[in-house]
Amino acid sequence: MDLNKIIFLMILCVPMFVGAQTLTFTDHEPLGNMRTQVTERFFRLVEQESKGRLRIDDHWNGEIASSYDARRTVSEGTKADMATVVPEYDSQQMPLHQLFKSFLAGPSGEQQVTLIRKAYKTIPELTEELHRAGIHPVLVATGYPVGFYSRRPMADLNGLRGQTWRTASFWHVSYLENAGARNKRIGWGQQVTDSLRSGAIDGIMVNIDSGWDIGAHKAAPYLLVSQELWLGHIYLVTMNLARWNALPARDRRAIERAADKTYKAMGKTMDQSYNGLQQQLSNEGCTVRRLSHEEVADFVTTTRQSEVQEQWVSQKEAEGISHVRHVFEKLRSLVHECAK
Repeated sequence: MDLNKIIFLMILCVPMFVGAQTLTFTDHEPLGNMRTQVTERFFRLVEQESKGRLRIDDHWNGEIASSYDARRTVSEGTKADMATVVPEYDSQQMPLHQLFKSFLAGPSGEQQVTLIRKAYKTIPELTEELHRAGIHPVLVATGYPVGFYSRRPMADLNGLRGQTWRTASFWHVSYLENAGARNKRIGWGQQVTDSLRSGAIDGIMVNIDSGWDIGAHKAAPYLLVSQELWLGHIYLVTMNLARWNALPARDRRAIERAADKTYKAMGKTMDQSYNGLQQQLSNEGCTVRRLSHEEVADFVTTTRQSEVQEQWVSQKEAEGISHVRHVFEKLRSLVHECAK
């Protein structure tokens, strides 16, 4: 092919990239697990749906911001236009979002995706809370369900009584204590694994992938699990609010179409990944037992979930948090509806 033809073809390709915007994104986790792979596929769909007008410059493993700095980083909008934000790490800015994790049991797979989508469509206070924090949600996902990694075999969750366990969520601390266990505060990572090995703690209550990440199953090789024990740990893929509002309407619609397509595949992906991780844990010597629906229901009763939720809601009302009871009642109704 002669030089003139090459130049002509290059010129034809240029209009595809004229006016393209690059959005810088940050995530605190490394690329490779179920959730981050879902996010990466979402970004590819954004580029496709926008016909190349939007491109995502993605950064992982806390390269730009840690999990605790993500909300501030994206709301400032100087280092990143987009970020994965975990509301639990910024509870002062996002009190209403703490309610998701107050539910020990909930729907899984497609039903969980349905719950999340309905929540943001029917409870406008959730999006309003994020807008006050300077961010807009473009995709909402959760992680793997909770599991109980124990140093010794437990016939069921009644075995928690009298033991010392580690968990992070303030909700789960209350639930463990109501189940008769003591909670010990330990920094995440190698400290937890060392504490399991030494016997300083008897087990950990955590999403099963995080336990696998730190090798907890090697020191605490007995795992009780259930997909009903959803983590309720919301991962928000967010955009700087001013940047979102400045996007042309056609680009906002492209992002929304990409999110719709991502949600349609998300439930199946979650189920397959959950089953695959359990198999991997078993292959690495972990004894995995799935709890029955009745066992999960009994645990919710034992932990006095409703009592803990009511105390927290009443406290937030006293602190002047608007709409907290309304949001709680709406979310509780959706959890029950989507879990059927």
